Amino acid sequence: MAALAATRAPTLGGIADITAGAVAATVSGDTAPVGERMLLVAINAGGSPRTITIATPGTVHGHPVADATLVVAAGKTGLIPLTTIFRGTAGRAAITYDAVTSLSVRVLELGA
Repeated sequence: MAALAATRAPTLGGIADITAGAVAATVSGDTAPVGERMLLVAINAGGSPRTITIATPGTVHGHPVADATLVVAAGKTGLIPLTTIFRGTAGRAAITYDAVTSLSVRVLELGA
């Protein structure tokens, strides 16, 4: 697993290209920081949809919370908030992919 780092998107000026700076998704999955202003950006440059799964390690009254999934269509870019519900034992979100061919990812931290 690769540890993705967040890039800050400043309140003044923002980021003109959210796909710039993305890295190839890792076959074994990735980890990412979590927080109320964190977003995972997934860029699917391939010809097939890609499913991204983020583990939800918590429970509610003893019942497990379902993992979050995002399906990114071929040639599209998707966003998913990395809120604290995804915080694992290491303090980071655990992210896996159904396939990584032509899939790039990056983490943005909004504001500040």
